Amino acid sequence: MPEFHLQTDGADIVYDVRNQPVTDGIRPLVMIGQPMDASGFSALAERFPERTVVTYDPRGLGRSTRSDGSVENRPEVQAGDVHAVIEALGAGPVDLFASSGGAVTALALVAAYPEDVVTLVAHEPPAISALPDAVVCCAGL
Repeated sequence: MPEFHLQTDGADIVYDVRNQPVTDGIRPLVMIGQPMDASGFSALAERFPERTVVTYDPRGLGRSTRSDGSVENRPEVQAGDVHAVIEALGAGPVDLFASSGGAVTALALVAAYPEDVVTLVAHEPPAISALPDAVVCCAGL
């Protein structure tokens, strides 16, 4: 499986492309997570042999490095990295499966770059703190 490197503002992002080339008429499926890197999607990606599947290591995780000096993982910064990967593919818009912190990144991505994504499955975004009744209903979680 080919590994690609992409320089973004403050990071070297590493991503993988399975089942190349991108097939005409079938959108690439991008899978993102956080704090999980691309290796966490290996088994799931194998279930889509008919599609181009793209996974990546978020900045500062796995094979991706950061040079911005930050240790924060801000969704809008991560969304910019995913946008850069989609642009580098030259095959957008994409379908996107995003899990955990990756789902938060994906929501930031569709807010900032709605033209990048046709379908988003935001799987288990950790959004308890965004709920108005989180203190009442979810204390101790």
